[in-house]
Amino acid sequence: MTDIVTSTAIPHSFPIGIDPADIDFMGHVNNASYLKWVQAAVISHWQRLAPADAVASHLWVALKHEITYRKPAFLNDEVIATVLLEKVQGARAFYETIIRRGEDVLAEVRSSWCCLDAETLRPARLTESVIEHFYPPRD
Repeated sequence: MTDIVTSTAIPHSFPIGIDPADIDFMGHVNNASYLKWVQAAVISHWQRLAPADAVASHLWVALKHEITYRKPAFLNDEVIATVLLEKVQGARAFYETIIRRGEDVLAEVRSSWCCLDAETLRPARLTESVIEHFYPPRD
């Protein structure tokens, strides 16, 4: 999954701050912290690329995370999450997030999310005009 780009979507880089509370009894980042990071990275991706009215009228909830841990992260590491939208299907979006320290892949995450209408909290499909913001312009 690491070096194969399966989507033409615009990638989003999200710097991760490691907090002392992320460190577990073994001296490295606890696995649960990766979930927090992925959620923050995916939401940041949505907020950066979606139009303001879409951000205001939609919320996202995680449905599933599949994490492959490769290497541990430590307190003073500089870590970046790269988020890539794989596809949107109905009210669901499928993401790939790669968490790196320099060239080292620390974790690979595949996740699915449900888009909700912010008022009704019911699943909501995104319009094609919103989805287009996540892909480079076509020539």
